[in-house]
Amino acid sequence: MNPSERIDHLIAELTDWRGKTFASIRKSILAADREIIEEWKWMGSPVWSRDGIIAVANAHKEKVKLTFAYGASLPDPDQLFNAGLEGNARRAIDFFEGDKINERALKNLIRAAIEYNQSKLKKKASAGTRAKVRKSKET
Repeated sequence: MNPSERIDHLIAELTDWRGKTFASIRKSILAADREIIEEWKWMGSPVWSRDGIIAVANAHKEKVKLTFAYGASLPDPDQLFNAGLEGNARRAIDFFEGDKINERALKNLIRAAIEYNQSKLKKKASAGTRAKVRKSKET
C-alpha cells in the first residue's frame, strides 16, 4: 500500500467527526500546491512534503492535530496555530469536534511552509557554492 492509500485507509477507519475533519484538512493541503507529496512516516503518521516536511497529522481521541515542522518560522496572520506555541520550531493546529476549517487560511499557511522549505534549500545551496569557491581559491 502506498502512502496515499494508507492515508485513505486511516480516514476510512475514523468513522466519527475526526475522519471528516482529517479528510477536509488533507483536501486543503493537497489543493494548496500540486507538487505536495504524501508520505507515511513514524509508524503511522501522514506527512505532507514539498522540498522538506510541511506538516504531520494525527488523530487523537478528542482532536485532530496538524503539526507544522517549522511553524514557529511561518507567518500566521489568521492565527490558526493554537498548540505548541512555546516551541522553537514546531507549531500545531488542534481541531476539535465542531470546529470549522478555514480553508483559505490553511492553504496560505501551507504555501508559507513551502516557501520556507525552499528558502532553506536556497541558503544551503549558496553556502555550498561559497565553500566550493573558497576551496578553489585555496588551491
